[in-house]
Amino acid sequence: MSGVLIASIALRILGTGYSVLLLRRSGDRRFAFLTVMLGLMTSRQVWTLQTTGGAGLAELPGLVVSGLAVAVVYYLSQYVDEEDRIKSELEAMNDRLRSFRKAVEQAGHAIFLTDPDGRIEYANSATESVTGYAPSELVGRTPAVWQSGKHDDAFYDDLWSTITDGDVWDGEVVNRRRNGELCWVDATIAPITADDGSVERFVAVEADVTERKERELRIRDQHDRLELLNTTNAIIRDVTQELLRTESKAEVEAVSCEQFASAGPYESAWFATRNAVTDTVRPNTSVGIDDDALEDVVAAVNDDDRETVVDRALETETTHVAQVCQEGRPDCTRTCECRLAADAVATVAIPITYRDAHYGALVLHTGDDNATDALDVEVLDELGETIAYAITAAESQRSLVTDRVTALTFDLTPADDPLPALASALEADVELELEQVTTGTDGDLVEFVTVRGADTSDIAARAADISGIESAQRLRADSEPLLRLTVDETAVVSTLAQYGGCVQSLTADGDQCGTDPETGSAATLVAELPETADVRTVVEAVTESHPGADLVGQHERDRTPETSGQFRSAVEDSTTDRQLEALRLAHFGGFFEWPRDSSGDDLADRMGVCQSTYLQHLRAAQRKVFEQFFDAERPTDSGYPVALQGKAD
Repeated sequence: MSGVLIASIALRILGTGYSVLLLRRSGDRRFAFLTVMLGLMTSRQVWTLQTTGGAGLAELPGLVVSGLAVAVVYYLSQYVDEEDRIKSELEAMNDRLRSFRKAVEQAGHAIFLTDPDGRIEYANSATESVTGYAPSELVGRTPAVWQSGKHDDAFYDDLWSTITDGDVWDGEVVNRRRNGELCWVDATIAPITADDGSVERFVAVEADVTERKERELRIRDQHDRLELLNTTNAIIRDVTQELLRTESKAEVEAVSCEQFASAGPYESAWFATRNAVTDTVRPNTSVGIDDDALEDVVAAVNDDDRETVVDRALETETTHVAQVCQEGRPDCTRTCECRLAADAVATVAIPITYRDAHYGALVLHTGDDNATDALDVEVLDELGETIAYAITAAESQRSLVTDRVTALTFDLTPADDPLPALASALEADVELELEQVTTGTDGDLVEFVTVRGADTSDIAARAADISGIESAQRLRADSEPLLRLTVDETAVVSTLAQYGGCVQSLTADGDQCGTDPETGSAATLVAELPETADVRTVVEAVTESHPGADLVGQHERDRTPETSGQFRSAVEDSTTDRQLEALRLAHFGGFFEWPRDSSGDDLADRMGVCQSTYLQHLRAAQRKVFEQFFDAERPTDSGYPVALQGKAD
């Protein structure tokens, strides 16, 4: 036999067995094919060996083929192993990809992929909850579909520049959902780059943080409001404290303007007063605004074709606030009628009013469109009343110490004041004369009135029935009784008091009532104003509150205040030596103390008279002192500072 043929058969048998082993292990049909092929090749060579015995070197090619067949089986086994490994890795990768896709799909955040041009290639299901668009609706479109318009072009230019440079962009964006609602999203946008660094696509993750952002904005807004409220309260406190040091209307206005204009968020402040004759507004004190700008503002207020916030404050006597419509603000529904200053986005007008006294309005301007959000209109109304009271008090004080006064004479009808109304209700020859004006313990205005020529039996009851008289008491039971009348704010003297006016005299004569009690001239009133007072404002206040009042006289004169020495001299001149001695003994002897240090008997012994004689001298001296203090010829101005102070308390 040929050794070559036998070796070839052995290799083929080895290859066949190896192929069968691999077939059983892997189940790969390619090994079955090789097993059949090698089996047939082995059978052929076995048949050749049996029939021919082999031909020596002639069988050498068959040996080579047998070796190659065994090599094919080996390398195929290696290939199958590598193929199995790759398949396992692919399956594992597919499992991971399926898990990743499932995670992306079920994620609560919106995730989408775009091409390098920003067109969406994939969007997960959560995108619909964030944007309102279904994923299928977004494929092929760009994220510009949900832009809100709340960010400018520079914002998006910075975003695009960041991600195209290969960097990650992270920030908050205001988007607009499909239904038009605005929403805040926390967005992260990252580039996906190739091995060469070029951007293949972008991936974006967006989380809806609207509730959190709105909560933050509410907290921030509340903080800003609190700061603004604290600032405003501090200004009001400073204004109130500074008002205590003022002595004139000009100082009050200056202090008020300076306090507001020097503290944010207000940039300027000025006082507006209305001219009663021309019905136009004119500026007084101003701080923080130049003359040209103020002139433009006043011109805007006086424009007949528009109603401004100043007009509303002066007409309604309540604080009014107005903001300029800001371009791009979707919540702006206001008209721009109230715009005044070109550089101000908000204007506040505070009426300066105290009872019947009207001094105009304090106008504030600010460039902060949030400055007025936390303002308390009622607090500002109270501030305006405080400023007006300070002006009234300052003018009242000056009216007591000034040497130059303006005397005003008014004719009144029964409808203008309780006194002429009372005179009209009594007999035709009745005459009423105001002796003194003061305030009661509860702050009510009290008038002491002498009645002449009337049936005095029921005069107090008849007086109490008059409109404007809250109560009436008869103090002196003689032919000319003295009435104590508590009157309300409808009295003319009350109106004058609010402007610092001092009533010098008020007489009502029943003979002057005429046939029409509503229009007849029933009383004459004379009042004095300090030289610094705005006479026109006072006259307007009187005629507005009392339509029948008619100004019939006005002149200026000097007034010399009475000193304490002059008062003492007047008392000494009006009393006898014995009366003055009785008064001096009572004062220094403690007769007026409680309990008394000395009795009437003790003082009578010291004076060397009996007790009854001493008490007669003492009562006569007291009467003359009181006459000097409450003399009818003395002006009643001393009552008005008391009235104002009592009201304030």
